[in-house]
Amino acid sequence: MQFNESQREVGDAEFMGLAKDEARARMLRKMMKNLAQGDERDPLAAMARDVMSGRRGIREAVDGLPRNESLEVRFDTFQQRWDAMSESERLAAERESSQYLEEQRREIRVEREAAGHPGAVPPRHRG
Repeated sequence: MQFNESQREVGDAEFMGLAKDEARARMLRKMMKNLAQGDERDPLAAMARDVMSGRRGIREAVDGLPRNESLEVRFDTFQQRWDAMSESERLAAERESSQYLEEQRREIRVEREAAGHPGAVPPRHRG
């Protein structure tokens, strides 16, 4: 079952306990939403669909992954790729990440201003 826009979807606030920052929470939500679009046989995609639909919290879902599909295993793969990068490639990746995070902050500000609540917290659930 593919996750789609018409299904109930959790908002940024669902990820605040893990991210501790609204922009990072939004980034994590977007990454989970993207992951949820994956192959229905992929345990990580299934986990992301559970989280995005609100059936499970992110910590519970991550803890329930099989060891060979865990985020720890996937992070090890990322770490190996990071270690193989040149210093200039790492700096470029860090710049891109910082720019994306700032883009998320701007998006949050624009949404709040459009809603007429510049200091308000974005809604927990969408749709």
